[in-house]
Amino acid sequence: MDLQLRGKKVLITGASQGIGEGLAEVFAEEGCSLHLVARSGDKLQALAQRLRDEHGVDVVVQEQDIAAAGAAEAIGSAAGRVDVLVNNAGAIPGGDLWQVDAQNWRKGWEVKVFGYIDLCRTFYAAMKQAGGGVILNNIGNGGENFDFRYIAGSTGNAALMAFTRALGGRSLDDRIRVLGINPGPVATDRIVKIMKNRAREQWDDESRFTELLAEYPLGRAASVREVADLFAFLASPRSAYTSGTIITVDGGLTSRRSI
Repeated sequence: MDLQLRGKKVLITGASQGIGEGLAEVFAEEGCSLHLVARSGDKLQALAQRLRDEHGVDVVVQEQDIAAAGAAEAIGSAAGRVDVLVNNAGAIPGGDLWQVDAQNWRKGWEVKVFGYIDLCRTFYAAMKQAGGGVILNNIGNGGENFDFRYIAGSTGNAALMAFTRALGGRSLDDRIRVLGINPGPVATDRIVKIMKNRAREQWDDESRFTELLAEYPLGRAASVREVADLFAFLASPRSAYTSGTIITVDGGLTSRRSI
């Protein structure tokens, strides 16, 4: 299927590793030019060069802390006109209400909650003036599964889900589509760290983290590619009537809940 993305300009935050790196790979394969943003300049440069060599696309990198004052404006100024914004940066810390203190709670939200909101504010206005665009928010199914042990993340993700629905409900009036994607566990270094922490809490043995992973659908977490391919489709004109909604990709975990 031709996703009709060739020649589009895509901006991806948190692009240096994990899902962000996978997103850059997929959009490069589709022939998009890329503006990649992350705090790790060295990793970005290495990724950009590989994508240029392998896919022949234009890649610009920007080393930027999303939580810094004026970050959204700095990114908007550097990137210029973009067709697709993918908000992907940030990981809200795990832990219960007492393990995540006020400082770390706010620090996590500065990137993933307020960072997303600020970038949407900046790029929505530019897209409206240019005649349209797509905004994709990588949120996470913690916003649907209220987890005592991930309370800051569950709360932040739920807020981003509400924000995405509110913004995307009327955005097609401006020829802009706004969508949220809720991945469940994805096979990245981050999920391994989380599972090791939980194995240590449960059994005092982090090496047993694979037993927790085995409880997921198909006995594994989602691959980065399974998530990134969904983003590409949703960004494309093939999904032109989709806005103001959240798509969950977690192997059915959210739907397994029961009393």
